[in-house]
Amino acid sequence: MAEVLSPKKKRSWKEVITESAVWRSFFRHGLPDNDLDRSLVITSNVFLHLHPVRVRKHGVRITYTFGLGGLSFFLYLVLGITGAILMLDYVPSTSRAYSDIVRIQSQVPFGGLLRNLHRWGAELMVLTVFLHFCRVFYTGAYKKPREFNWIVGIVAGFITLAFSYTGYLLPWDQLAYWGITVGANIASYAPLVGPYIQRLMLGGATVGQPALIRFYALHCFILPVVSAMVLAVHFWRIRKDGGISGPPPTTGEGEEA
Repeated sequence: MAEVLSPKKKRSWKEVITESAVWRSFFRHGLPDNDLDRSLVITSNVFLHLHPVRVRKHGVRITYTFGLGGLSFFLYLVLGITGAILMLDYVPSTSRAYSDIVRIQSQVPFGGLLRNLHRWGAELMVLTVFLHFCRVFYTGAYKKPREFNWIVGIVAGFITLAFSYTGYLLPWDQLAYWGITVGANIASYAPLVGPYIQRLMLGGATVGQPALIRFYALHCFILPVVSAMVLAVHFWRIRKDGGISGPPPTTGEGEEA
């Protein structure tokens, strides 16, 4: 007599998703209920592996960091998204740049909102990055073993200023034109290399089409790639250096979360 096989159990939609190859490639462990699984969830997850498994409670106090690093990165993402959308309606040409900006603000749906988000987000990012520097310096978070990451952070700060400066010319209005002209003239007074720096910036003797193309390429392509690499190293070093630094723990505050 043939063996009677039990019917195959029907899987729920949740089991179909969580047991699929795609899901398992991102989330390789289930709900962790012990220290080993908690560690594996963090280290093997594509989204969570940048974060430490454990953090010190005194190192994540809102009154200690004020979230300035996170705010700066959030504004960086906002600027990247809004800038990419603005690129769809902007042509880096001296004959069209200003009219494109006017058209974006007056005719493109939500164009004025996007342009203002990009502009004010850039101003806020410069401010939050500066305050982040002040926080790190005055709390001594740049000291050993974080001195290398302090240098990486300084590089990221200069890149932030470069973003702000290169984006200044793109509207091609009077304020942008004369602002870049004055800045390039100041750079030309640098000893020995001044005239070369000015020509490298402008692509000529005056602010014109070559300067606009160079600033556009820097602002929209070169600086985003460089900044992404620098920030990746910055975040990686935060984890490798023991997470966010905090003040010396008092009695009962040395436990980890």
